[in-house]
Amino acid sequence: ALIAETLADPGAVEVGALHGRRIAIGLLETPPVAAPAALPAGQVVVTGAAGSIVAAITADLAARARGGTFHLLDLAPAPDPADPDLRRFATDREGLRRELFERGKARGERVTPAMIERALAGLERQAAALAAIDAVTRAGGTVRYHQVDLCDPAAVAAALAEVRAAGRLDLLIHAAGLEISHALPDKSYAEFERVFDVKADGWCNLIAGLGAAPLGAVVVFSSIAGRFGNAGQTDYSAANDLLCKLVSNLRRTRPEVRGVAIDWTAWADIGMASRGSIPKVMAAAGIAMLPAAIGVPAVAGELAHGGGEVVIAGGLGGLIAERDPEGGLDPARVAAVPHGPMIGRLIGMGVHTPLIAEVTLDPARAPFLDDHRIDGTAVLPGVMGIEGFAELAQLVVPGARVTAVEQVRFDAPIKFYRDEPRTLQLEAWLVPAAGEVIAECRLIGVRRLAGRDEPQRTVHFTGRVRLTPASDHVEVRALPHAALPDGSPPVGRAEIYRTYFHGPAYQVLDAVWTAADDALGRMAEQLPPDTDRAMLLDPRRIELCFQTAGIWELRAHGGQMALPREVEELRWNGGPADGPVVARVHARGDGGFDAEVDDAHGVPCLVVRGYRTAAVDPGA
Repeated sequence: ALIAETLADPGAVEVGALHGRRIAIGLLETPPVAAPAALPAGQVVVTGAAGSIVAAITADLAARARGGTFHLLDLAPAPDPADPDLRRFATDREGLRRELFERGKARGERVTPAMIERALAGLERQAAALAAIDAVTRAGGTVRYHQVDLCDPAAVAAALAEVRAAGRLDLLIHAAGLEISHALPDKSYAEFERVFDVKADGWCNLIAGLGAAPLGAVVVFSSIAGRFGNAGQTDYSAANDLLCKLVSNLRRTRPEVRGVAIDWTAWADIGMASRGSIPKVMAAAGIAMLPAAIGVPAVAGELAHGGGEVVIAGGLGGLIAERDPEGGLDPARVAAVPHGPMIGRLIGMGVHTPLIAEVTLDPARAPFLDDHRIDGTAVLPGVMGIEGFAELAQLVVPGARVTAVEQVRFDAPIKFYRDEPRTLQLEAWLVPAAGEVIAECRLIGVRRLAGRDEPQRTVHFTGRVRLTPASDHVEVRALPHAALPDGSPPVGRAEIYRTYFHGPAYQVLDAVWTAADDALGRMAEQLPPDTDRAMLLDPRRIELCFQTAGIWELRAHGGQMALPREVEELRWNGGPADGPVVARVHARGDGGFDAEVDDAHGVPCLVVRGYRTAAVDPGA
């Protein structure tokens, strides 16, 4: 398998196997998580507590908890609050630098700049530790400071004796670490071991030192070097990535523990990376530094959010550049998979970019466009957008079938002005979920406008496709519906399409019966083809639900026209509907509709939940 990976995929570096599927790790950008105003107080262990970044985060957590016991572990000795150098360090670093130089000369020592920097670095850690202690105390908490080597299991166990006696640890933050950048040929084994063991052995010693004490939550500090790799940091990268894997394993084996692994970028305001040449190096690489105002509360936010591995960073520059133009995907092989009219050309699927396909649609060639016009302008039916999402999602997941599409939004209509062809892009981010695969999809219109070098990209439709192994049984449960009164007069086909704008291929209704909160639409038989290619779904069954709901709205709202806006869920069993097909629609009272499509035997083959519309502005 390892040899096959090296030969088959030039795009993915990290690959896993799950439920018979091959899965790569990708990156999904999301907004920052808001930190809660308060956190529960309890027992907290923080390693690397004398680091300036860790101290700032400890102070933030203490302020939110307003109590609890904080066990601060670090290799540095406990700070002496009476040490005048510590107080001066915070207010007059340069003056202290000169004084340290003069002290050394007075003692007859040969003082070098490196010696002064080491002394200042030690004072910086002492000052950070003292700041953390003061912050916890001000917040009403209790501090236990432990000078301990995390690579010494006996020392770690001794430091955690009080935690074991208390019977529970609410939060473990493993933030200790050091970094010594050398190219691998120039890095000694002792250096490698020192960098690696603080994180890796330190973690193992902490977990062993806790014994049987229950654990509430864990946060480990990793790095973008662990997630993406970095020259000269092989040991640091390996140790950080191992921490992420250990937390993943902990979440699997002990699901009661919230586990968070944070891949930090370099910080801008505090920490060693904020000084010297590092900011310039980062800027040249296109990597944004992290402001402390965003980084410090991020730990509290991620704790409240749940868990997993998360990158806290801004722009990542070349770190997320694809290693292959097509992401390692073989478009020719995927193109050979049968697909419907919404997929034209497969562009690729990167490790950090979605699966992307392109299609050019022409109203002169596609009946589903020519027969779907508003005021004479061809408009892509929303149901064909859903079909496109399903076609794209299934392309690269062999042996799976679409069982549901969820959270569909029709944010902007796709119009074909002057009947000119348009190019659309479809994107899908695929994520494994409990034996299924979830595809987060977008349909994007691409247009070139006069005077602009770059094409205009507009997100028109979004939705989530759920893929299930083809062997799994899919049940579509019937919805409760009121019975329509016997003998109630229907709205006939001719009347429907004097109002509706649809052409022959989309005149899916034969008749509609309406009652107080319910409607029944009977599907027309022998409709003309809407495309010359086989489709994965039957979009016109979904359209049957939409149009039936529309007739109910027209009657209930005095003739006000409306267009599809969103759907919470569409679920189907994929079976054919033989004989006359009917849609049963129920108005829920909250502005939404539920619907199902039944076959001639009354068996539901499609269920729609939470369908909502937007009223058409007559002047638009």
